Amino acid sequence: MDPAAWFGWLDADDYEIARHVLQRGVAALAVIAFWSTLNQFRPLLGEHGLLPVPVLLRVTKGLARGPTIFRWWRYTDRRLVVVAWTGMLLGASVVAGLPQLGPPVVPLAVFLVLWVLYLSIVHVGQTFYGFGWEMLLCEALFTVAFVGSAHEPPPWPLLVAVWWLVFRLEFGAGMIKIRGGREWRDLTALMYHHETQPMPGPLSRQAHLLPPWFHRVEVVGNHVAQLGVPFLLFVPGPVGSAAAVVIILTQFWLIATGNFAWLNWITVVLAASAITDSAWHWAIPATPADLGAAATDIPWWWALVVLGASVLFLVLAWEPLRNLLSRRQLMNAGFNRFLLGNAYGAFGTVTKRRIEIVVEGTLDEHPTGPDAEWREYGFKGKPGDLRAIPRQWAPYHLRLDWLMWFLPLGRMWEPWFEQLIVRLLEADAPTLRLLAHDPFAGEPPRYVRARAYHYRFATRAEFRRDRHRWVRTLEQEVVRAASLDRR
Repeated sequence: MDPAAWFGWLDADDYEIARHVLQRGVAALAVIAFWSTLNQFRPLLGEHGLLPVPVLLRVTKGLARGPTIFRWWRYTDRRLVVVAWTGMLLGASVVAGLPQLGPPVVPLAVFLVLWVLYLSIVHVGQTFYGFGWEMLLCEALFTVAFVGSAHEPPPWPLLVAVWWLVFRLEFGAGMIKIRGGREWRDLTALMYHHETQPMPGPLSRQAHLLPPWFHRVEVVGNHVAQLGVPFLLFVPGPVGSAAAVVIILTQFWLIATGNFAWLNWITVVLAASAITDSAWHWAIPATPADLGAAATDIPWWWALVVLGASVLFLVLAWEPLRNLLSRRQLMNAGFNRFLLGNAYGAFGTVTKRRIEIVVEGTLDEHPTGPDAEWREYGFKGKPGDLRAIPRQWAPYHLRLDWLMWFLPLGRMWEPWFEQLIVRLLEADAPTLRLLAHDPFAGEPPRYVRARAYHYRFATRAEFRRDRHRWVRTLEQEVVRAASLDRR
């Protein structure tokens, strides 16, 4: 008897499109993540960055938060560029479908290299890489590595592992909300969220101005999609496909009304793994119903690899399962140094007022005088200009802009923010390229200050009157006029 026939039960023949979406979608998002790293890592974390990686590795004796190639391959900005370009090229090869044409060990190797490279970046990225979607991308890269190539059907256990990841994402976020702020239980959370979220998008103001009853329906829909629907993913066939569609549609609403890096996009990709080829053919008749017909049985040696990975995923499931059942549920927490089997969640509480830190500079010698002219630095994603329509940036991630949103919510004087003020006083070109607008065109200002403003969306009447999309009120000065010789 052919050994491959022993493992025929592993074949998920009706999920070939799911495999294509998984591999190409996760790889495409990895390309964007490495691209974001290429553009932002050096001014934020490089040799002369706001939080230099060489200093981190020296202080921690090379250990950082977890495994990183920069522990044994000394960090330099040039090596970071090599890592980022390698990640982008490998990810692009998967999007083009090249590794999938070989035996299953080829896409396995490519995805594992992508995982190692991005894990190495996250572990030295400090607060700029402390977001839940960073560990999510790492876990997705590792999990999708085992779904095989075009020569054999995707294996059932690995699809279930992906569904379990989606379940943790959605159900974990739902439970965080139920256990969190009262606004999620009294259905008022989304009366604030569209206005106070970290980085609004082009349609956020229109969403915020919708009537209160609509926002209550939004919250109810969110609870259904996150607390009920994820259980149905584990029912193969039409039920699981329908559950995936519901999750995808809710994610598209979040994509349309905000900027959450690749969080929503990767959820869409992962959830699509539960849609069968038959369901695709029913929705789009031009889609082949037997796309995986040419695939052969899973080779016995690959079946053993899949079973070994399945045992690993089963072991890794214990800690996040305990966390989901705990009254002290952790949000966006890793339980091991390899960022596998993580806990996820977002917005357990919703901020009711939007406080923005506005950074300004002046060329005047006397900054406190009544005639001092202060000019505002413009950021790419965070609100500033009252007339500007917020841009759509996701799935690209603007790390500096996101951390600027967190400043008023915690300690105002973060080390990286102090260094940002210094770099602006120096007119440091790499730092200025992180911004949308330098009011001094490369010339160093004499002084820089930071002020806290309350921002809110303009009502329709206010917009018709002033053509302003935001209304702001000065709250306080959080950093007095600072200069390089008066720090």
